[in-house]
Amino acid sequence: MNYLPLFFKLENRTVVIVGGGQVAMRKASILVRAGARPLVVSRAVLPELENLIEQHNGQVVVGEYHPELLDNADLVVAATDDKLLNQRVHFDAQQRNLPVSVADDPSLCSFIFPAIIDRSPVIVGVSSGGESPVLTRLLRAKLETWIPQGYSGLGKLVSQFKDQVKARFKKPDEQRAFWEKTLQGQVAEKMFTGCEEAAQMLMQEALEQSNPDHQVGEVYLVGGGSGDPELLTFKALRLMQQADIVLYDQLVSPEVVDLCPRDVEKIFVGKRRDNHAVAQGQINDLLVKYALEGKRVLRLKGGDPFVFGRGGEELQALKGHNIPFQVVPGITAASACSTYAGIPLTHRDHAQSVTLITGYLKNNTPNVNFSELVYPHQTVVFYMGLNNLPFLCEQLIAHGRASTTPAAIVSRGTTPDQKILTGTLADLAEKQAEAKLPTPALIIVGEVVSLHEDLCWFGDDVLYNHGLLKPEEMVAQVAAGH
Repeated sequence: MNYLPLFFKLENRTVVIVGGGQVAMRKASILVRAGARPLVVSRAVLPELENLIEQHNGQVVVGEYHPELLDNADLVVAATDDKLLNQRVHFDAQQRNLPVSVADDPSLCSFIFPAIIDRSPVIVGVSSGGESPVLTRLLRAKLETWIPQGYSGLGKLVSQFKDQVKARFKKPDEQRAFWEKTLQGQVAEKMFTGCEEAAQMLMQEALEQSNPDHQVGEVYLVGGGSGDPELLTFKALRLMQQADIVLYDQLVSPEVVDLCPRDVEKIFVGKRRDNHAVAQGQINDLLVKYALEGKRVLRLKGGDPFVFGRGGEELQALKGHNIPFQVVPGITAASACSTYAGIPLTHRDHAQSVTLITGYLKNNTPNVNFSELVYPHQTVVFYMGLNNLPFLCEQLIAHGRASTTPAAIVSRGTTPDQKILTGTLADLAEKQAEAKLPTPALIIVGEVVSLHEDLCWFGDDVLYNHGLLKPEEMVAQVAAGH
């Protein structure tokens, strides 16, 4: 470790910055946020830097640098493109035992500026010791996504209640346990969503409870998307990481489930065609049971919880028991799979409306109003309809949709196993009987499907998709140079 991470308190302290260009501007911007009073010296100073210094009660000296400027300094920064001048500033600071940082020259630095994630009063600094600023910036960008802005308010809330917690819990272990539970529970989540008053009320209630260790938990209803884990939202990933128990569906990809903590109990409650591993009523009961035990329950669903996900039913059960919950939307399969297939759901030349509909026939009885699905310039997306494909195509044609209307099947969309089969309402079912693309799959009907060949960008199965070649035939075609 070449540098020991330290945090300087610079409020109303003098920091001398030698230089008046963009580098000096960046350093000054950070320093004034920490409450410092910069003294900038340079033969030329950017107008915006001069304005910044004046706004924060600093001082600008236009002219030559001289060592006496450091006599009342607490910190020194050299930010010029003159190597000899930077060396001189370093030498003068060392003579006065002042911490000094020289831009782009770690060998002359007694301290360095880290990349900063500012969630004041929470501050995170990332540094590579000056060896790789680009890597440092990339790491900061990752941390920015993992640390919500709400941590700023949460830090202030902790400061506000710190003395009350000490008075309520005499032992340090009890205080630590209280904070660990609180800062990962409903109080924190309310703060992250901007509900500061609600967070304060919950904090007060937690303090006033006779036994704070026994509280009602919370349920996170999270959309896991259509398979590609990189399509998860930041909030989804954060809640997944802090769950105590996970209930997940059949349509959630293994890669997404693997992002949950390894030591957390995971319960499969998925539904396959005509085979419900756990009935919906039982799922509702499990959510209530674990939440009443004080657990943070992650209900992980494929796609979006409110698009054919029965999320509303589960929330009604939770509401009936006064169990708090959060809902995190996911990218629904219609959007994700059509995008990965190069089939835009809308297009000015082809479709001005989209209809999402379930193709599942309960008790083999049609529950689709086909007369509403035959309008021109309309894209229709069937969920859970692959096993009823012949019937769906026949009914669309019978109700007035042209038999030449382009149609596609997107199987296992957004995953490495994605396959796409295109045709028309007249022949798609016949092609699928030969291709046997597996579920989960979407059926897309409409003129937008005709754009697939031009816009397809994901996967390497184009020959198979369009020519219905067997895998061995595809290899032979490629080897022959076709």
